[in-house]
Amino acid sequence: MKSLYIIKAGSTFATEARRQGDFENWVERGLGDVPCPIVVVNAEGGEPLPAPEMCAGAVVTGSHAMVTDNLPWSVAIERWIMELVAARVPFLGICYGHQLLGRAAGGEVGYHPRGREVGTVFIELTPEGVLDPLFDGISVRFAAHVTHAQSVLRLPPESVHLAFNGFEPNHAFRVGESAWGVQFHPEYTREIMQTYVRDEIADLEAAGEDAGALREVVSDAPFAGRVLTNFASFVARRL
Repeated sequence: MKSLYIIKAGSTFATEARRQGDFENWVERGLGDVPCPIVVVNAEGGEPLPAPEMCAGAVVTGSHAMVTDNLPWSVAIERWIMELVAARVPFLGICYGHQLLGRAAGGEVGYHPRGREVGTVFIELTPEGVLDPLFDGISVRFAAHVTHAQSVLRLPPESVHLAFNGFEPNHAFRVGESAWGVQFHPEYTREIMQTYVRDEIADLEAAGEDAGALREVVSDAPFAGRVLTNFASFVARRL
């Protein structure tokens, strides 16, 4: 039987991992029940990526790395993503994974010109996003958790633009019929987001900057989490 692969592209803070698990654990919890095995591959740690024919689907996690650093394991994931797209394997890239899909398919990735986006923000679906299976049952305007310094600055040619907000124009897109990227974090809970906001506040204050705007920006984001269950349902229908 084919497996649903979670490709681990990084790790959270050590203290957070001890309390709530790591990126791959959050994604697996968010996917819910999937009628096939779920296998984690630590790509950052050097584990080999599976052949497309072994994959019922694949999710690439976030990372504290930067896509433009062109780390060897990261470049290898980029190449592999396009093999999945060619084979029509369902794919979901989250944050770092979203950016890898964007660049692999011919878009541009780099530092956002306005700096970091951190906290709980509102995101809007495009008309295409409203009709897309990844956003089935999700409000046209919904809250989501974010933390990123880099973005997909230019979408790949012939991709479908699915979601945006006033800060980030490319919060979600699709390549082909079954490869999606989301800049926001559907796997984050409110507690996880609070940890990242606290870290960002500490960095800002250490640099002598005002962190007041970040202090009250974390709330629940129930609709965003449906992205993972919708993806799992899409994978199940393709088995």
